[in-house]
Amino acid sequence: MTNDSAPQPLPGAPEAQEPVSRALVPELLHAAVAAVGGVERPGQVKMAEAVADAVEHGAHLLVQAGTGTGKSLAYLVPALAHGDRVVVATATLALQRQLVERDLPRTVDALHPVLRRRPLYAMLKGRSNYLCLHRANEGTPSDEGEGLFDPVDALGGPTGKLGKDVLRLREWADETETGDRDDLSPGVSDKAWAQLAVTSKECLGATKCAYGQECFAEKARERAKLADVVVTNHAMLAIDAIEGAPVLPEHAMLIIDEAHELVSRVTGAATAELTVNAVNRAVKRAAKLANEKAVDALQAAAENYHGLMETAQPGRVEELPEYLAYAVAAIRDACRQIITSLGETRDRALTDEDAVRKQAMASAESLHETAERLLGDSEYDVIWIERSDRYGLGTASLRVAPLSVSGLLRESLYKERSVVLTSATLKLGGDFNGVAASVGLPSEGRLPDERDAQEPSPEVGEDTPPYWRGLDVGSPFSYPKQGILYVAKHLPPPGREPDRPQMLDELADLIGAAGGRTLGLFSSMRAAQTAAEELRGRLDNRILLQGEDTLGELIREFAADPETCLFGTLSLWQGVDVPGSACQLVVMDRIPFPRPDDPLMSARQKAVEEAGGNGFMAVAATHAALLMAQGAGRLVRAADDRGVVAVLDPRLATARYGGFFRSSMPDFWYTTDRNQVRRSLAAINASAPPVRPVTKRGA
Repeated sequence: MTNDSAPQPLPGAPEAQEPVSRALVPELLHAAVAAVGGVERPGQVKMAEAVADAVEHGAHLLVQAGTGTGKSLAYLVPALAHGDRVVVATATLALQRQLVERDLPRTVDALHPVLRRRPLYAMLKGRSNYLCLHRANEGTPSDEGEGLFDPVDALGGPTGKLGKDVLRLREWADETETGDRDDLSPGVSDKAWAQLAVTSKECLGATKCAYGQECFAEKARERAKLADVVVTNHAMLAIDAIEGAPVLPEHAMLIIDEAHELVSRVTGAATAELTVNAVNRAVKRAAKLANEKAVDALQAAAENYHGLMETAQPGRVEELPEYLAYAVAAIRDACRQIITSLGETRDRALTDEDAVRKQAMASAESLHETAERLLGDSEYDVIWIERSDRYGLGTASLRVAPLSVSGLLRESLYKERSVVLTSATLKLGGDFNGVAASVGLPSEGRLPDERDAQEPSPEVGEDTPPYWRGLDVGSPFSYPKQGILYVAKHLPPPGREPDRPQMLDELADLIGAAGGRTLGLFSSMRAAQTAAEELRGRLDNRILLQGEDTLGELIREFAADPETCLFGTLSLWQGVDVPGSACQLVVMDRIPFPRPDDPLMSARQKAVEEAGGNGFMAVAATHAALLMAQGAGRLVRAADDRGVVAVLDPRLATARYGGFFRSSMPDFWYTTDRNQVRRSLAAINASAPPVRPVTKRGA
């Protein structure tokens, strides 16, 4: 695809501008970097030129750009210079805000003298991220709102936290310009937000809603239609791919930042579950409007399903047992009757019942779709029973997820637009092939790397694979000089139990040598809790534990006090950015392989093996290597950072796959010498700035 064959803009959308010469990209990048007060990096220039080449020649590009490269500007500058609309999809709110509030405003100003235009930009999220004015003004049209403001105080105001939060949201509706949940500070619980937000299926529609002209979600969509750069999230990208109906405006270029998260986010969006609570909720919502016979049928189906789920054993379900298939079919058939009944009474409904009907219809349709999928017995889906406290004690649910999303991504992402995927961790085991395959880029479509990047891609036909290139622009940091990768080779391999006395002894010694300053990354919450409880009794250092406060507050306290340690699980492996002396030791308790009883991962591994591949390396090892690369990346966040990544799992040094993992991580100086590491940590600790006292907010 070239610019001439790019999709035509929608009515009212910005017209595609004449692209700026590729030769000017380095000059434009220099101006943008100066505008944000940054320092231009060789890798940043290399990446910007590669992105410009990719969009010019219609190729797809995977770019690994290490921490500190400045990859945001490296893709924004050539994207803006090209002239067509671009969509940027990220995984985290922090990066979305950085793009919209810092990088884009300054870049647009810096490029204006050359571009002679000021590209517009906007953020777009799913509808449920915006407050619904109809609910804020008319109330919650369901049983969920009953008793919301009970009990009340002497003045008639709510005394419960949920009621207070909902009241605050209603007041905020008159103050906010965006209605975006992420602009609300302090935030509220998911349950409180759900009272005043709707999904796309529950929405009345702008033309039918009395507040359609003022709707926050509709205004966000209109801004996106007029924008040259639309910043969104991976979930919206997934919905755009799954639903078939576009939710994003037409665009000629797609940039996926934090691309290592894409498969997980798309899998999450494509996963459905059938819970007892959801069926009971659908019964209550339909009770006042649907045919009584249909409601009774769904009530009976709900009770039967509840009874079966109380005794259901968790694990993968290769084929639904006849008794369970019958229960799911009963839910499906009853939902179909309710959908029909609600449709028949639509014309007789009063205006104030529209929201109630829409919500009831959305519940019934969602259940019907999930039940149909569960009964479909598709070879491309994985079904399992999961038990969780979310559904009440003793009650389980049925879940269904795609065996793979690579086919979906291949069909939906790479046609009629150039796609750039970037992250600090895309090369696993030394190449891009594993990640590329997972996002739908097959090996037969791979082109020579950056040395031939200016060559046009071969002509693409309907049956040809998407062509792509891989590029590693490195990092501005000197990893061998700034960090040590230490593997505790002398420890026994970890078993299934989190209680590992020798590992805890090693951890305590390392923390003591580092003087605190430790980020502990654990493969399970149970392991993190065990370590925190044990070491709190041994060490004078304060140990923070994920779950004991908000993640943001824990990270703030950890960063403010170098003697403090922070222990946690998955979100810490990927979400902590603490440059400086507060984090000089990153510890991983074990290689984070997926659990052997994880239904989806084990099914994916089995599918690879049945196709003749190495399921362990393609699924389990790839999953773990990506996490370890992300976890190791928490150590060096600035040019003067120094420290140690310690892996307390000897398999990283002794197992055949150890080299694959080590080559996926930053190129730290590698050792298994425990005494050398202690001396290094002590030296780093001695040269660190003095401790600053920290007080908890509100103290």
